[in-house]
Amino acid sequence: MRNYQSVLILKPDLDEAQVDQSVETITAMIQKFGGSVLKLDKWGKKRLAYRVKKSKFGFYLNIYHTCEQSGLAGLEKEYQLYDLVIKYLVIRLEQADIDRVMTEKAEASETEEIEGEAQVADTEDE
Repeated sequence: MRNYQSVLILKPDLDEAQVDQSVETITAMIQKFGGSVLKLDKWGKKRLAYRVKKSKFGFYLNIYHTCEQSGLAGLEKEYQLYDLVIKYLVIRLEQADIDRVMTEKAEASETEEIEGEAQVADTEDE
């Protein structure tokens, strides 16, 4: 299996519940083609550089995933046919890139834990 990064732009008029439902649908698409989601980032609603399908804004998703090479064309076709996706990009990543992303994720969670413990200690002192 190969590692990929998919950046998807969803329609801007979606609320948080619809975005979560779309994420579940996209995750199911990836699993349908023999892949699994390694990391998912919601970048939020951002202004587009130019209009895409009559939209000035879009909700960005960044997904790191694995997929069978033979299933990639089918996954991209699913992205095209999914009506909430207005634009997408799939990039193949080397193992070193995935390792870097996963270590950044682990370091960020450790930093959050340390900050959380510091806040708890500060409230106990007061």
